[in-house]
Amino acid sequence: MASNILIISLLSFVLSFIFALGGVGSAVILIPALSWIGVPFNLARPTGLFVNCISMLAATWSNFKEKKLDVRLGLPIIASSIVMAPVGAWASHFLPTRTLLLIFICFLFFSGTMMIFFKGSKYADQYREDRPLAGPLGVGVLAGIVSGLLGVGGGGIISPLMVIQGFNPKKVAMVTAFSVPFSSFSAFVTYAAMGSVSIKILIFAGLAGWCGGYLGTKVMQKKMKPQSVKRLLGGVLILIGIKFLWSMGLTDILQTVGGSG
Repeated sequence: MASNILIISLLSFVLSFIFALGGVGSAVILIPALSWIGVPFNLARPTGLFVNCISMLAATWSNFKEKKLDVRLGLPIIASSIVMAPVGAWASHFLPTRTLLLIFICFLFFSGTMMIFFKGSKYADQYREDRPLAGPLGVGVLAGIVSGLLGVGGGGIISPLMVIQGFNPKKVAMVTAFSVPFSSFSAFVTYAAMGSVSIKILIFAGLAGWCGGYLGTKVMQKKMKPQSVKRLLGGVLILIGIKFLWSMGLTDILQTVGGSG
């Protein structure tokens, strides 16, 4: 058990550090990584949510200290995602694991494709500087449902959809880091209420995630371009999706789709 805790903590730190470079939570990779080392999927999801919450809180604290965080832009996302995340978490208990995995794979391909190919505005002076309500509110609704349903925090939804609306990718990375802890925690509380958590794993994984998220954000602020990192992470997400498809097999996928229809 001690060796498993050490491996989980190491994964939490490394993945939180890497994904903080792009301003997104690590749960989208941490969940399959935990599954591959033998953690049950229903336990991996709340663990990923908790690590997302802690690591992105560390990232937000770093951004706040540097006075680079646009709080007002993130508030509509936070409000709607907090409400919808428990709905997604509740709904996940009525879907077969294979169906959830197939939805998760689709999410990986969507997030990866958006991170790689969508560049947003070409010139800095074309980025939006306003703080609308409707667009971010809708993003929060979708991110909250996805966060609760799959245990991924919603950053892979928030980031590309905000860039599509014309906001600066660097600002979006910080707003995403600010928003993700709220939807993650809201969904996590729902899982905890249903008994799908391990306190020991959460303590060690959470501490490691905090350190990784804080250090990754510091490096991103000083030395890296978030858009370049997003492309790299997008490639990783697509590769993970392919790995999941291969693991499930064509027959299982067709049976899952047929059973859902």
